[in-house]
Amino acid sequence: MSEFAVEALSIVRTFKAGEVRALDGVTLQVPRGEVFGLLGPNGSGKTTMIRILSTILKPTSGTATVNGIDVVKHPNEVRRSIGLAGQYATVDENLTGFENLRMIGLLNHLDKSYVVKRAHQLLEQFGLSDAANRTTKTYSGGMRRRLDLGAALVANPPLLFLDEPTTGLDPQSRQDLWGIIEGLVEGGTTVLLTTQYLEEADRLAKQLVVLDHGKIIAEGTSQELKTRLGSTVLTVTFLNTDDARRGADLIADLSPKPAIVEGTVVDLTVDRGPVLAAEALRRLDGAGITLAGLSLREPSLDDVFLNLTGHKAEDITESLAEAAGAGRRGRKARA
Repeated sequence: MSEFAVEALSIVRTFKAGEVRALDGVTLQVPRGEVFGLLGPNGSGKTTMIRILSTILKPTSGTATVNGIDVVKHPNEVRRSIGLAGQYATVDENLTGFENLRMIGLLNHLDKSYVVKRAHQLLEQFGLSDAANRTTKTYSGGMRRRLDLGAALVANPPLLFLDEPTTGLDPQSRQDLWGIIEGLVEGGTTVLLTTQYLEEADRLAKQLVVLDHGKIIAEGTSQELKTRLGSTVLTVTFLNTDDARRGADLIADLSPKPAIVEGTVVDLTVDRGPVLAAEALRRLDGAGITLAGLSLREPSLDDVFLNLTGHKAEDITESLAEAAGAGRRGRKARA
């Protein structure tokens, strides 16, 4: 058995007769027993990759195996070995929580006695036992998302695909779901997680691949990506946007990396933080520019993404490729 739960080689996926390339030569190797993160904005190709690996879409070119099974040649076998939870909960709101899980188990042709036992086990695991007999239309967004995740686990798959599982959740519900995911991995489940939340990737994923416009632009651990960026981020806050643009020009040469200007805030990645902060202050004071604030901090994944792409992860809207795939969005790829 391969040490990788997922192996994808040079995956290309095009839409609109080849005019739009949602994925452009993406290669992935997902180790077993950990969370592997696909990080990127809407339109970067994350969801398209998940659809290919879960057999909802076929690649235009390239090959991929999931749990050692070719996704194109043996899609039914792949589906029996995975769970999939998408960006939006897909539970039937007219059924109770228990009925939703029982239905998924029966559709998977599992033994009825096992399904009942497994449903109660999952409801307990995800803190939904008290709501087991309520229709899901009465559930909160966080409860629906937990139930959706439970539905993906009814057949106890060794590999779980989570496509932006915390989209739209409040901070507490997001934290709760993170804890559940960490518990699943401790129990031996492999998780391939797509996200545009940098904090989520930082906390959960052991290895990260950063996608932008269908291509891999960086990969490694969270710390490796931060280290590659630089040792310190100098953040200078100005009183207005005109001063920010002028100030950025004055201090840009303090770093080999371009300054990131967002409104009145300028971020600059530097290696000698205290020394260069003093130099920045000297230059700005000499130009008669008054500051609202200045700070030094360790780099975050947000800084990494900004420097790699020139924009924040949430700043890009869905590309034509993602929109083209949306019409073919399937329900969960569960056997």
